[in-house]
Amino acid sequence: MALDESGSALTAEAGPRARGPAPLDVASLAHLVGYRLSRAAVPARRVFQRHVGAPLGLRPVEFSLLMLLLANDRASPSQLAFTLDVTPPKMTALVDRLAERGLVRRQRSAADGRAFDVLLTPAGRTLVLRAQGIAQTMEDAWLAAALSPAERAMLLELLGKLARA
Repeated sequence: MALDESGSALTAEAGPRARGPAPLDVASLAHLVGYRLSRAAVPARRVFQRHVGAPLGLRPVEFSLLMLLLANDRASPSQLAFTLDVTPPKMTALVDRLAERGLVRRQRSAADGRAFDVLLTPAGRTLVLRAQGIAQTMEDAWLAAALSPAERAMLLELLGKLARA
């Protein structure tokens, strides 16, 4: 069986959740960054769902949209779609869903009277501030178990570079 950088066996279910059928040899995938990113995303999604998703009723893309509005005051749907890398029709549906919950509202754009901006409502601001507080610490235990503070900083830097590539 193949070993990773630390000398651990490369298996599909390496880690604390290694239950179930016998693990497969994943050495043929282990050199692929996409595979490693996708495997690392599994616990990240789990942590988000446990701390933000389920308690606050937010999907990751909804959380991201609300955080963008918190940081930018207002944004056009096309700016949001571009920044979050979603199609305009998906952004419309996303804004509709958040508007139905009373978290965002549309307002005619001052710059272009034909267009609309998306803004946080007071309820949206309250929810995203709560989510932001949770998000500041939600990954800490998970990441601290695997990475030093320097490694975490390096991971963030490297992921940023990959996202810009």
